[in-house]
Amino acid sequence: MACQSDIEAIDALAASYKKIRTEIGNVIIGQDDVVKSVLISIFSNGHCLLVGVPGLAKTLLVQTVAQVLDLSYNRIQFTPDLMPSDILGSEILGEDRAFKFIKGPVFSNIILADEINRTPPKTQAALLEAMQEKIVTVGGQTYSLPQPFFVLATQNPIEQEGTYPLPEAQLDRFMFNVFLSYPSFQEELQVVKNTTANRQIALQKILNAEEIRYFQRLVRNVPITDNVLEYAVSLAAKTRPNTATATAEVNKFLSWGAGPRASQYLVLGAKCHAVISGKYSPDIEDVQAIAEPILRHRIVRNYKAEAEGVTTEDLIKRLL
Repeated sequence: MACQSDIEAIDALAASYKKIRTEIGNVIIGQDDVVKSVLISIFSNGHCLLVGVPGLAKTLLVQTVAQVLDLSYNRIQFTPDLMPSDILGSEILGEDRAFKFIKGPVFSNIILADEINRTPPKTQAALLEAMQEKIVTVGGQTYSLPQPFFVLATQNPIEQEGTYPLPEAQLDRFMFNVFLSYPSFQEELQVVKNTTANRQIALQKILNAEEIRYFQRLVRNVPITDNVLEYAVSLAAKTRPNTATATAEVNKFLSWGAGPRASQYLVLGAKCHAVISGKYSPDIEDVQAIAEPILRHRIVRNYKAEAEGVTTEDLIKRLL
């Protein structure tokens, strides 16, 4: 993508974002905040964890995003018997008596890790290296994943039978933890009308892999003022109990706070949020707009918070 200046490129990203939203809106009714978070995490080169009850179009959303962005897509159904090799691939002995590597479903631009908390930690850990380093190591050999690479995982908040809690290190790899809510009555009416008729929708492809990588680099180049940078870093620092910046509430209700990766994502997310909102530099409102889904899964409440019914969201709102 050839743009004469960064300003022209930022305008191009904002325009592309609007087109993508419109195109996704032909299939996904409502869920505006969820779609926005997913697209911000793609343009910020992050990953997204979607938490919601079955039937809220989590899988359909990922398929639609992959189609509109013209990216390769694989869905991995996480189950208790899933092995790391089922995700990464494995070496097999060929006819020439030499081992050759058969790539697993992780070798794709967009990975839907469906019900990620249904698989044991050993298999969850197989995704860790892929999500952080964008590489896979099998049999001492390192293989690069296609770029852009983006993991969108889903989790069902109701059923806890036969599930394994995601380790903190795994949770921290996700830029956003997005909660999906039920649609409004009018939205559900529209969903049912669209999905119970013989209606085929042909989606337009808005961007390709190379253009997405160009916009990912552009987001990093967006300038940010020192006061907004300091606000983002201090917001993450305030969540850490028993430190100089912690508030009395944080000391009382939290056992762990957000690490430096939260500060990085707050800044990247604010830059991207500013750009898609038609601004050339983020302000404090942009940090506040994306703070909740970035901090939600990085702070750990203690027993006092649970006993008094203080939620993670309550604490983040008070910090903002």
